[in-house]
Amino acid sequence: MIQLKRTDSSDTDFRNLVTELDEFLAILNGEEDTFFAQHNKTDLIRHTVVAIHEETPCGCGAIKEYEPEIMEVKRMFVHPDKRELGIATKVLNELEQWALELGYKKCILETSKELKAAISLYTKNGYNITPNYGQYKDVESSICFEKQLIKIKQS
Repeated sequence: MIQLKRTDSSDTDFRNLVTELDEFLAILNGEEDTFFAQHNKTDLIRHTVVAIHEETPCGCGAIKEYEPEIMEVKRMFVHPDKRELGIATKVLNELEQWALELGYKKCILETSKELKAAISLYTKNGYNITPNYGQYKDVESSICFEKQLIKIKQS
């Protein structure tokens, strides 16, 4: 069973997972890593989710305000040994639900064109490709997505 823990960026489990993510991205991004790293600081993120499988923290994600009514999804990661279990989708869905609860109407995100599994995750979960935004506007290796959040009426 996968448990989801809502927390913030001071959480030790979140920080450990992000360290693994950063090590992976440093290799993937190569010379561009310094550019991306400056936009992925986690010290002040108030909304993070950690996935726990068999008592082991194994996945994470975060949201932070980009603009009023828009949250940016950040720091999505699942440990390689725990992939293919649906953890990333569960984390993403929890982040979207949290954004809705906070009154946000849309989520946006950036990922690398090289991360085919991430691109598949986002498209499978209703995200649409959008022109690169903000600091990613002229970054050839980036692909950006957006999703309108919709409240589901409970009956």
